[in-house]
Amino acid sequence: MADLEALIFDVDGTLADTERDGHRVAFNKAFEEAGLDWEWSAALYGRLLAVTGGKERIRYYLDHYNPDFPRPADLDGFIAALHAGKTDHYTRMLSQGLIPMRNGVKRLLQEARQAGLRLAIATTTTPANVSALLQHSLDSDAERWFEVIAAGDIVAEKKPAPDIYLWALDQMGLQGDACIAFEDSHNGVQSASQASISSILVTTNGYTAEDDFNGARLVVDQFGEPGQPFEVKFGETGGRHFVDLALLRALHGRADP
Repeated sequence: MADLEALIFDVDGTLADTERDGHRVAFNKAFEEAGLDWEWSAALYGRLLAVTGGKERIRYYLDHYNPDFPRPADLDGFIAALHAGKTDHYTRMLSQGLIPMRNGVKRLLQEARQAGLRLAIATTTTPANVSALLQHSLDSDAERWFEVIAAGDIVAEKKPAPDIYLWALDQMGLQGDACIAFEDSHNGVQSASQASISSILVTTNGYTAEDDFNGARLVVDQFGEPGQPFEVKFGETGGRHFVDLALLRALHGRADP
């Protein structure tokens, strides 16, 4: 096993609980702005999350939940415009501080930076979403914390395909066994696993708590803080109650934490 060199993070649902009260709300605002009577409820959005990528999610909604909607001649352009409007609304919400980072995220990133670990992001969300979240919910300079930000349409196939992780690893000149991946969903775990990353830590959220996380080494409900412990869903923590570098190194080394 190679030494631990890098931490690679998913964004939506992992760094921040963005889906139900962030992306979903922004989608609905974009639909309303476009004169559409579509309304994605929290329950429907949970089903749509099985599809990764915002544009792909809109297309899936049309195919499976709104098949009678008259298709415009330029369907791709129509979907892209809706998604661009959604991104505008979402980044505006972020700029207003409406979507905080999840518990323990900032502490863990600061510990990793102080220890000299390399940081990266591998996500299906658009680069503008990532930038806005990092700047407004983490730190104005937070984009500089990450050596690589692999996001959006930079690769052909989105999660659960491994493409986004493979791209990030290639940019960093690393093999998967030198990294830990942080995910929140079945699709994310499959993506990292197929990129030969065997050390995967999952932080669940309200939408993904019942997902199949086969392949993950540890599944918890949050990163946690001293005095605010995580709940362990799967795996061993050696009595630790929040995610820190000692726990990560133990998990990565295949040793009993």
